[in-house]
Amino acid sequence: MALTGLHAAPGGDVLSDSVRLGQVEVVARKGYADVIPAQVLDGRRLERLNAHSVADAMRYFAGVQIKDYGGVGGIKTVDMRSMGTNHMGIFYDGIQLGNAQNGQIDLGKFSLDNMEQISLYNGQRGEIFQSAKDFGSAGTVYLQSRRPSFGDNKNYNVNLTFRTGSFGLVNPSVRFDWKISESVSATISGEYTRATGRYRFRYRKVLPSGQTAWDTTAVRHNGDIESFRLEGGLYGTLRRGYWQAKAYYYDSEKGIPGAIVNNVWKNSQRQWDRNFFVQGRFQKYLSERYAIQVNAKYARDYMRYLNPDTTLMYVNNRFDQDEIYVSVAQKLSVARWCDLSLSADWQWNRLDASLVNFSYPTRHTALVAAAAAVTFGRFKAQGSLLATFVNDRSEIKGTAVSETTRRRNFDKLTPALFASWSPVGDDRLTLRGFYKRIFRMPTFNDLYYTDIGNSNLRPEYATQFNLGATFHCDLKGSTFWNSLELSADAYSNRVTDKIIAVPKGNGQYRWMMMNIGEVRIRGIDVTGAFDFFPVAGLLVGTHLSYTYQRALDYSDPSDNVDAASTYRSQIAYIPRHSGSVTAHAMWREAELDYSFIYVGERYQNSSNIPENYVQPWYTHDLSASYRFGLGLTTLRVTAEVNNLFDQQYEVISNYPMPGRNFKIILKFEL
Repeated sequence: MALTGLHAAPGGDVLSDSVRLGQVEVVARKGYADVIPAQVLDGRRLERLNAHSVADAMRYFAGVQIKDYGGVGGIKTVDMRSMGTNHMGIFYDGIQLGNAQNGQIDLGKFSLDNMEQISLYNGQRGEIFQSAKDFGSAGTVYLQSRRPSFGDNKNYNVNLTFRTGSFGLVNPSVRFDWKISESVSATISGEYTRATGRYRFRYRKVLPSGQTAWDTTAVRHNGDIESFRLEGGLYGTLRRGYWQAKAYYYDSEKGIPGAIVNNVWKNSQRQWDRNFFVQGRFQKYLSERYAIQVNAKYARDYMRYLNPDTTLMYVNNRFDQDEIYVSVAQKLSVARWCDLSLSADWQWNRLDASLVNFSYPTRHTALVAAAAAVTFGRFKAQGSLLATFVNDRSEIKGTAVSETTRRRNFDKLTPALFASWSPVGDDRLTLRGFYKRIFRMPTFNDLYYTDIGNSNLRPEYATQFNLGATFHCDLKGSTFWNSLELSADAYSNRVTDKIIAVPKGNGQYRWMMMNIGEVRIRGIDVTGAFDFFPVAGLLVGTHLSYTYQRALDYSDPSDNVDAASTYRSQIAYIPRHSGSVTAHAMWREAELDYSFIYVGERYQNSSNIPENYVQPWYTHDLSASYRFGLGLTTLRVTAEVNNLFDQQYEVISNYPMPGRNFKIILKFEL
């Protein structure tokens, strides 16, 4: 790393032929290791956000839409640049989280208490030394859990956190780090959450004519949750390498408050989840030119859904998933300016369910990725080619059908190309662009769900183009400004063979999954961050993000009668305008944080008619904290007010979100 300055504080004494420095500050210009830089939330900024789960924190990324069904335990999924949740890859400590059943990862299950960093990449991460899975999504989110870090003469760390507040929230958590030896450390963390989930809301609907259909105040019921998370990790360092192992367990029971429709204000559906996985990673440079990385994982997920309401349809379904995953990646530096990599992955998935006439699918997936990275002065480029081989087998048991076993193979080849260029002599200004073609496999639900799935579905393709620029400037010598960063990207995405549900036969009450959808997306993402010192000792930081999107449904009207009313209309729940602002002020041991989120007008259906219109929403959050020194320990006390102005809003239609709510957080560090 090139150094732009080296400053010695006063007090250094000149000795015979050496210098003793009382304090040294090293200032280095910021460079981007990735060809396409990530949006990152880490360190104290992640801690300061008024967010409990990973999904809450990701609302502050540009180009991201969060589907939130409300409440403390409501399901929360992420969509990047309107390509659909299933096109997102979610990686936890370097290995992808999977859900072969429906392809969606509920980010509400992942707490921030044990999270060190969240990184969001469009296209893929700008690092060729990675598993083939890392090349296999239209966008990726990397969740990095906290790794043990010890101060001088310390062999352990203890962190205790307790949250309480609105909705009957009780949320204690603990993390313990242990330094076993100079090269091996361990960590274990646990968290318990309980909440009633009850909150008052105002429910108001205005007809297209302007007449108020209803306006009432009610209490949200059946939004309770009780959950427990336990995870542990081992971390080791090697000469020119490292290894790590992790075990994770999550258990929850929660109510599903449901949509408020047909004058029904209370639902009784319940859901139970148990998620368990163990995974490990090994990486070592065997020479200055050659390195190898091995990943492995086993996961088992259980989900039970109960709807005891016999006036609709009694449902008591159970689903069990198993996954085995192994990956080997190699990197070879053939020259100072060129690196090559080759990675191969294998994954096995199985789904069991209590449904009648279920297909009991299993899936074998093999991925092979070849990639190259070159650097010529201020120009960087990366190219990759991913080969995917999928073998599905399904079997209907206990029936008299003539064909009980079915096999299908999918073989696909998809390319990607990324490039960046710094037109001036440093990395202050960086221009970038990428092209990527990728697909997502139909999920088990898409293919095999009883009476709805379609085993003839094709993969859903996404084609991405992106052009962008980043300007970064460190102003450490200034008495007012500290740093400034601006970033802008223009992109065009096209999703073809989109999998959607269409009416089956003449009846509107039966549906089937079909490949007849097409979406064309054009958008702009803009982010900005700057830190400054308005007065001596007071540091103020601000982050801004803005997204403009036109995500239009281009499904052929001749394929589906419903497509005639949605052709060239904005797809469901995608706003044209959205953005966020966060501001942070720190003076000595006191901190004040403010955040604002805005989501513009949307439609709950791709038919953009007044009946489907969803109003814009926004929230203001405020928190204040103070850190107390208690000998060798510290205590941080935080008070939060979320939705400060009691905005009544819905992220998903008929799922009202909480109004103004409060939280107190006590964090003890030893």
